[in-house]
Order: sequence, then C-alpha cells, then structure tokens
Amino acid sequence: MDEKIKTHIETLLNRYPMLGVCEQQISQAYDILETAFAQKRKLLVSGNGGSASDSEHIVGELMKEFKLKRKVYADQAETMKKIHPELGAILAENLQGALPAISLTGHSSLTTAFMNDSEPELIFAQQVNGYGKEGDVYLGISTSGNSRNVLFAAVTAKAKGLKVIGLTGQRESKLSALADVCIQVPETETYKIQELHLPVYHCLCLMLEDHFFGNEGKRSEG
Repeated sequence: MDEKIKTHIETLLNRYPMLGVCEQQISQAYDILETAFAQKRKLLVSGNGGSASDSEHIVGELMKEFKLKRKVYADQAETMKKIHPELGAILAENLQGALPAISLTGHSSLTTAFMNDSEPELIFAQQVNGYGKEGDVYLGISTSGNSRNVLFAAVTAKAKGLKVIGLTGQRESKLSALADVCIQVPETETYKIQELHLPVYHCLCLMLEDHFFGNEGKRSEG
C-alpha cells in the first residue's frame, strides 16, 4: 500500500481515534479488495436490517463515482464510438468507471422464491453459490457476527475459493473465526456498531477509488 492510500486511514483515525484498534484489519481488508479488483474479480456483500442498507451503500460507492471523476478507459470509449458513433460518444462522455460489486440483499423474486421453496437462512449462500468465483471476495456485515444467513454465505464463499471479510462489533464471533480478515469495531451495542461501520467502509471505498481511478495514467489503461 503506497503512502497516498495510507493517508485515508490516517484521516479516518484522526476523525475516529477509537478505530485505531482496527487499523491493521482495515489495511488487510483493503489489500484483499485491491488484489481482487486488480485481477478483475468482484465483491459480494450482504447483511441484515441496517447492515442490508450498508451493503447497498457500499455497492453504490464502488459501482459509480464516489469522490473522484471516473472516466471510462480510453480503449473502451473508442470501441463504443466505433460500434455506434452517436450513442458511443454519449457513453464515452457519461459512463463511469466501476469496481464490480453486488449486494445480495435485493433480488426480491429470487429471494422470495428461494425462501418459499427451500431453507430461508441459506438465501445469501445460494447467491454466493451462483455468483461467486474463485478469487472474488465476500463481505459479511453483522453487528453480532453471528447472523446465520451471513455465516452460511461465508462458509459457501470459502468453499468456492472466495476471500471472506467480516465487519462486526468488538466481540469475538463465529464470523470473526471464519473470516480471512474481520474488522471488529470497538462497540457492543447495535446502533453504536453501525455508526462506526459507515466510516470504516467509506474509508475502504475511498482507498480503492484512489488506487484505481486516482490519476489520469490509470484511466487511460485498457
């Protein structure tokens, strides 16, 4: 991790000093995500309740511009213009670079069908089984670290060769034991845990955006 990327963690810890206990885990989670995206892999995310909203939030920050402008790569822009000059020009001007991420908390038709026909707690695992490929990453968000649908997804992910990141509260949990890296924010009450989850994943998204879209040289790559 270069010094420019590290400044995002420094800013996070200046604003939220209590997250200092998570510094190593945040760095390790970033490394896993950077490696996956560099290898053209994707992120799968899920959680329950407020953590479901966080899952959607994370995907929103990765799949479009967050702080930086994300022009599509030059080769992609030229290809679209060759396919259709008029539509391609509009796409080249307005389409944004994306880091591929999917929230498993939506998909209402699939979710309700699976919950009706099979074991409801396996819905995230079913989606990991369908979407997940070796080298992808699964991020499970659970304030307790013991949400069974998240745990089933984590086991499925590891079986398929995905890296697993947990985002939990400070207590040791089944998810912290399963995950390759678990960011355990230093709170035990649900709403307080959630209040710290947001700056943590914002930091990760900022770091990833800076790495992949932070200079013109990278934007011009094919």
